[in-house]
Amino acid sequence: MAGLLEGKRLLITGVITDSSIAFHAAKIAQEEGATVVLTGFGRMSLVERIAARLPETPPVLELDVTQQEHLDGLADAVGSHVDGLDGVLHSIAYAPPSCLGEDFLDAPWDDVATAVHVSAYSLKSLAVACLPLLKGGGSIVGMDFDARMAWPAYNWMGVAKAALESTTRYLARELGPKGIRVNLVAAGPLGTMAAKSIPGFTMLRDAWGERAPLGWDTSDATPVARSVCALLSDWLPATTGSMVWVDGGVHALGM
Repeated sequence: MAGLLEGKRLLITGVITDSSIAFHAAKIAQEEGATVVLTGFGRMSLVERIAARLPETPPVLELDVTQQEHLDGLADAVGSHVDGLDGVLHSIAYAPPSCLGEDFLDAPWDDVATAVHVSAYSLKSLAVACLPLLKGGGSIVGMDFDARMAWPAYNWMGVAKAALESTTRYLARELGPKGIRVNLVAAGPLGTMAAKSIPGFTMLRDAWGERAPLGWDTSDATPVARSVCALLSDWLPATTGSMVWVDGGVHALGM
């Protein structure tokens, strides 16, 4: 039986360690028949070592989404490994320390601008950079943490995620006529390197499993990765501009 992503060509960004959501999405995508190209930023030797732990070692490209020259060269770099793309996972976010856990009122604009640029505007940048390879349409998926409410300590990253959610809707409008769907997966807290850098994460993590109707295992990214792969597949052909919650059901509850 063919896999869910048999024959699909995917670009997956944001692999840092093997606990990364992007790593698990790449693993399941390969198991489901996809050809994967990864991007990383910064410690590229580490990303390459992590990539070697996948079922098949994929090509790894360096991508800084704030550098226009990286974006301008992305299609050619990816195109040297695959003859096009069917899907893209945007799993990129960053906020300076002043924007996470510090006084919300004290964060300087330069730091806030960095958070919004890397965590929200980059979804548009990545989509535009990949357009030459998405000639047959496809699916762009971004990673979110539900920004409908103010979370403790999340502060300006929460604002950036709200911008990401809005960006998704506008991209869905612009890219729909090209046959490209744009959606988000809003994951519950997981024990990724990025999450562990958030002040107060432990308290949030410990409370989540108690509140989730389905329960929640912060050490298991598989449910989130499977949902990402479902959106990258052909099985949700009329879904765009949407946010899929994969959080055990916490988003549906009141206090």
